Amino acid sequence: MPRIKDEDVKAVKERASIEEVVREHVTLRTAGVGAMKGLCPFHDEKTPSFQIRTALGSYHCFGCGVGGDVISFLMEIDHLTFTEAVERLADKLGITLRYEETGIGGRGRGEQAPVGQRTRLMEAHRVAEEFYHEALLRSGEGRKGRDFLRDKGFTGEHAARFMVGYAPREGTALVSHLRSRGFTEEELVLGGLANRRGRGLSDRFQGRVLWPIRAITGDTVGFGARRLYDDDWSPAKYLNTSETPIYKKTGVLYGLDLAKKPIATERTAVVVEGYTDVMAAHLSGVETAVATCGTAFGSDHISILRRILRDEAGRAPAKVIFTFDGDAAGQKAAMKAFEQDQRWAAQSYVAVAADGQDPNDLWIATKDEQGEERGRAVRELVASATPLFEFAVRTTLAPYDLSEAAQRVQAMRAVAPILAQIRDRTLRPEVVRDVSGWMGVDPDVLATEVHRAQSRPAPTAPRAPAADAAAQDAPEQPSLPQPDLRDPVQVAERHLVQVALQYPLAIVAEDMDELGPEALRAPMHRAIWHAMREAGGVQGAAGRSARSWVEAVLAGTPPPVHPLVHELSVAALPDRLDPQSGMPREAFVDWLVLRVRLAGVEQEVSDLLGQQSRAPEGSPDKRALDERLMELHRERARLRARME
Repeated sequence: MPRIKDEDVKAVKERASIEEVVREHVTLRTAGVGAMKGLCPFHDEKTPSFQIRTALGSYHCFGCGVGGDVISFLMEIDHLTFTEAVERLADKLGITLRYEETGIGGRGRGEQAPVGQRTRLMEAHRVAEEFYHEALLRSGEGRKGRDFLRDKGFTGEHAARFMVGYAPREGTALVSHLRSRGFTEEELVLGGLANRRGRGLSDRFQGRVLWPIRAITGDTVGFGARRLYDDDWSPAKYLNTSETPIYKKTGVLYGLDLAKKPIATERTAVVVEGYTDVMAAHLSGVETAVATCGTAFGSDHISILRRILRDEAGRAPAKVIFTFDGDAAGQKAAMKAFEQDQRWAAQSYVAVAADGQDPNDLWIATKDEQGEERGRAVRELVASATPLFEFAVRTTLAPYDLSEAAQRVQAMRAVAPILAQIRDRTLRPEVVRDVSGWMGVDPDVLATEVHRAQSRPAPTAPRAPAADAAAQDAPEQPSLPQPDLRDPVQVAERHLVQVALQYPLAIVAEDMDELGPEALRAPMHRAIWHAMREAGGVQGAAGRSARSWVEAVLAGTPPPVHPLVHELSVAALPDRLDPQSGMPREAFVDWLVLRVRLAGVEQEVSDLLGQQSRAPEGSPDKRALDERLMELHRERARLRARME
């Protein structure tokens, strides 16, 4: 994946308004000078605990702990990669991004398109989506499409919910419409909306029902089209947008724009086979359903879902349910899914209706039912899902005549590699025992065969998808203990670090210079204080904007400390600001500095008293310790006097 140049990322961060981006998802209200708050979009709450600092470009939720900058907000809210989030902001800001290398990148596109070109192509698809939808609902010719949808159990209201459309048979209807809206021939061909025919253009889709295919961001990037007429120019039952600068079929899942939030909330994804299956599932209350677009479910799709599911080893497992037709093709698809099972940390399941019906078939069969009953069969299908490995075992055993000893041995050898792939080692022996019962073989013999299969090289354990190229290259960082806010000294440290992050000029330069990181107790506070001193301290902050100051501190701290930097750059101080200067009161800042310095002196006194008790009487070390302790006692007295 190409890496966006650092200076372009910096330009996007500086120009993007975190307030504007957050307002698209959160109702904000003023929460003090330069701060706003609202209900957190990442967890349910009744009292606002989500805050942003507009000048710093930071956000933090004091309820669930998430925080970051405008890029990480988009990554979290829309489940984007770092590159996708930067590209999305660049699109809105009109910034042309440069990459360290060329090739496939971003949102699963083909050759990287310039930002202006991507914007134009997505706008053309938005206009095309509206055109097709109107043709379905309003035109006389669109009745053919409406009848098709009605036969599938869908109403006009359902079609509107999914923006289903109809492509007129007249071969240049869309071309003429888009040309009238100012789009060029080159844009229509490049975007896959039109084909060149002789000296002119013709619509790629003609006489078909269409479903808009959207990127995870909600932008329409392509279409899936179903044939309605026998004399269609293409014999393909389904025809999809060809790969373009904004569309790559392995990089999208139909319905994901609608399903991403339910998938993230429930940590469950349901993978169905077609567009109408997605519609039927969502209308039945299974809002986690998605489908591939003209291609088999593969590794790119797994990466997309893993990111949304937060599918990582070490977490409670997420759940992925595949629904397949009960025919041979469906069984083949299920076995292919099982082959990729090791790419997940999630638990994989398969749901196949007893009579081989898919979700749309079940929806059609219950068309006379109303309300909750209408979608009951689809929900029951999903609820009946069995572990994918069990389905794979039964499918593998099906061709064998288990009444014959020779075939039982062959079946055992065929099924052993499947059982060896069961990741839960405590579950595996139980499954081996069950399968041996199905087969009529000795459990110990089957276990031996499984052990033999297990000793062969296996796929590596799944890792969480990296958010961006930089994250892939970054070494693993050791964790640091969280500050102990039961300790009054660490509370004072926290407030001092807050002041230094939010109002660095409120601190006397000499105080920051004299107060070394070792004076702070909490390791995270020390790391931030060290980064601020390395960034130039008060003098360094004076020449920077508030946002670039926080960015400089982030650059100097290890990643495990970044959430605390974001939190402290947003958190409100426990003291009122000076109404004249808009800065923290001088007395408050002085008290914090003195309190932290006093704690450092007291800690040194404690350490030296221990050394003094062990030093030989009359030795040079003893005399040096005595002198240093006297100095510290005087310093402690001075600090206490100043704090009164």
